[in-house]
This record gives sequence, structure tokens and C-alpha cells, in this order.
Amino acid sequence: MPSDDHKIVIRADRRPIGEHERRFNAPINNEVVVVIVGDEFQSRDIVLRRRNNQLQRLCETHRSYDALQYPILFCRGEDGYSINLKMVDPANPQREVNKNVSAMNYYAHRIMIRQNQENHILKCRRLFHQYVVDMYAKIETERLNFIRFNQRKLRSEEYIHLHNDGNVDNVGQVVILPASTGSPRHMHEYAQDAICYVRLYGQPDLFITFTCNPQWDEIKQYLYEGQSSTDRHDITARVFRQKLKSLMDFIIKN
Repeated sequence: MPSDDHKIVIRADRRPIGEHERRFNAPINNEVVVVIVGDEFQSRDIVLRRRNNQLQRLCETHRSYDALQYPILFCRGEDGYSINLKMVDPANPQREVNKNVSAMNYYAHRIMIRQNQENHILKCRRLFHQYVVDMYAKIETERLNFIRFNQRKLRSEEYIHLHNDGNVDNVGQVVILPASTGSPRHMHEYAQDAICYVRLYGQPDLFITFTCNPQWDEIKQYLYEGQSSTDRHDITARVFRQKLKSLMDFIIKN
């Protein structure tokens, strides 16, 4: 405050007595990760104290969650994603359709680059990284909840080889998840796809490894002033995907 007669100095080599020094180290990595501790479907709610001293709990799918969690990004209190957010008719944007917007589509729209329109979120560097990682955790939670409450639609009873024949009385509700990346089921599906490719196109002749160069002109031309490729992983991922698709199309045609 202006009336204060002291100043705050933040030093990475100092720490309060009794605290672990790693909590106060200056960041040395350009990447941001998230670690969620708790049960599988435990929500990350925000608890507010109202003016009448009553507590109000807001779930992470509430429209005000984003502004409360990231007041610097949404200083005007803009509404964020809501589980009840409806899609609109592309032919008539004023008319809503009876279908909800998924969290993935909403946040993909939120961080999109548009011509003649400035997106301030993309200029926030590590805070932008934290925002993206946090919202992706919300997306994964929504997906898990959908799988959990729609087992009949997903025909989980057909996965006979995944059911446990033992005593499951004390286990609780059994939820069959799709094959996750790197799991034995996922690798088995990849192996089956590879066999189909060999059967259709014949044995492969080349083994191609394709990597990304952060110094590509296609990446650098979309960076804001003062930014590097480590500040905009969204551009790096999009350019890499486009170049990979172009390479695959060239290989198939030739």
C-alpha cells in the first residue's frame, strides 16, 4: 500500500526458517506441469466467503471458476467454461441447439489465434502454460466423468477379458476405461493397425523419424515480440502437426 514504509524483496537463495528450500527456488525450467493429489474423481472446487460470512462452493465446471482461479488473466470477471454451455447453430448464431459444448472445444476456441483480434492470454508466457495445463486437467476430469456415468453407452460389458472373476463385493463400482497411451491395450491396438497396413500396402521399406525444430520460420513468424518458442507450445504443436501431415501425404502419393 502507498502508506507502507517497507518494501518486499524476493530472493531465490533465501527461505523462511523451517520451510523447505525447494519451495522458494527460482524457476529454471520453461515447462509447467500439474500434479493432482486425491481420489480419482475428486473435484478442484473454489470456496468463497460471501458478504454475509456464508461459504459458497464453486465446482471447476462453474462459469466463474476461470476468473476466480486466474484473476490476472480475467480481470474483468469474464465467464469461462460451463457444463451447461450450449452450442449454437452455425447457420444462425443467435439460435442455440440442444447439445452442450465440450471442455476441449471451448478451450481450443479460447486459445485460438485470430486475425485482427488480439488474444491477451497468449502473451502471458508461463502463466499461459499454467492456465493451459490446469484447463486440460479439467478436460480430462470431464472425460473420466463421462466414461464413468456412460458405461452402458460405451458397452463396457463387452470387455469380457477385463472383468475380474474374483470377489468384487468390497471393491466398489467397476469402471472400464478406454486404452490409455502406452498401456498394453493401446500397444496391442497399434500392433493390429500395423498388421492391417502391411496387409493392405505390403511390407515397409523405410523407417522415418520426424522431429520438430523450434527455429522453423512457420513458428517464429507467429510469436509476439519478446517471445520464444518455449513460450508458445500451442504454435509448436500446430506447426509440427501440419508438417507431419504434409510429409505423410507426400509419402502416400509417391
